[in-house]
Amino acid sequence: MRIVVLGAGVVGVATAWFLNRDGHEVVVLDRQPGPALETSFANGGQISANHTTPWAGPATPLKALKWLGRADAPLRIRPRLDRAQWAWLARFLRNCTAARMRRHTERALRLALLSRATLAELRVDTGIRYDELGLGILHVFRDRREFDLAVPQAELMDRAGCRRQVLDPDACVAREPALAAARGDLVGGIISPDDESGDAHLFTARLAEDAAARGVEFRFGTRVEGLRTEHGRVAAVDTCGGAVGGDRYVLAMGSYSPLLLRPLGIRLPVYPAKGYSVTLSVSDPGKAPSVSLIDDEHKLVYSRLGDRLRVAGMAELMGHDTRLDPTRAKAVLDQALGLFPGCADPASAEFWCGLRPKTPDSVPVIGETPLENLWLNTGHGTLGWTMACGSARVIADLIAGRAPPIDLEGLGLARF
Repeated sequence: MRIVVLGAGVVGVATAWFLNRDGHEVVVLDRQPGPALETSFANGGQISANHTTPWAGPATPLKALKWLGRADAPLRIRPRLDRAQWAWLARFLRNCTAARMRRHTERALRLALLSRATLAELRVDTGIRYDELGLGILHVFRDRREFDLAVPQAELMDRAGCRRQVLDPDACVAREPALAAARGDLVGGIISPDDESGDAHLFTARLAEDAAARGVEFRFGTRVEGLRTEHGRVAAVDTCGGAVGGDRYVLAMGSYSPLLLRPLGIRLPVYPAKGYSVTLSVSDPGKAPSVSLIDDEHKLVYSRLGDRLRVAGMAELMGHDTRLDPTRAKAVLDQALGLFPGCADPASAEFWCGLRPKTPDSVPVIGETPLENLWLNTGHGTLGWTMACGSARVIADLIAGRAPPIDLEGLGLARF
């Protein structure tokens, strides 16, 4: 079959690779001049399968209220005259219960674990390298109450087969010596030894090269303008360069996916959450972390990418605004240099922001649509890098008529 994939981020490129492996003719469309130049470009770098707890939880509304007015608030909401924003927020608040949080964590974890295993297999199959590290992810806490709430959840997941180990402050520093300067502020940590880190942009670029060598056609600089439908099917994709046709279509355009579906009467509750990152050139390797970290207090993640340190976090719900707020970006830099003083020259900082496609339950949308030849692979939020290979494999299985290796209950559009 001829399959058209819309979007060349990490999710779209991985999808194209797996479809090509099945023997399909694959065409990938993207408006950018190369792969992974939007959401996948400078993300936090974590393959965080054991950190799939959704944003929506019992404590989230109160935290959001406390953060109001803070320039460095982890979550900032700017109300707009935007029906999609208000509808998304209403769904999000309905999900802020303990029972729904547990259900959505299980759904996301199912896919994330498959994806981590699939990535390991793909790495062997292709031999590509992307500054990957298999040192685990260390979640550090400075607030005793937050730590005490996290420990039972970690122990529960450990018993369920997702290895997580609770550490005292000294053990945290033993795992990551660069935390020594912050030892007095730490109350504990939780290590997920099987999680990984790596450069999502580098991975996607090299996977795209591999896919192209295997016959995948990439049409960069091609803006998707709409979907042409006939008799309950997609007949073609309208682009700035003309119509592109195929037998099957996969929509992997992240935060822009709902805009393409809306004229067709398909409501996809995915809303952009703008995140920030800073990339630093490490000047003193002994003062910069090697283990990938989550700083619970500031909701930031740290990943060592070769001789670079990537720090990412924050979220803004303000539509498709891609402008970088210098105050927010500098807050990320200041927190990084405060936690790891002397690790890098601030002058080397490269700032970035991007739109992460969030669903109200923090679970992606994977599978069929009311149009019989259109499939969705979007809504991964902050876990696109974590879930890309698994969701791509699932889409390839579904299109081939194979049973996917995991239960897909709760992962499709029908749940909304």
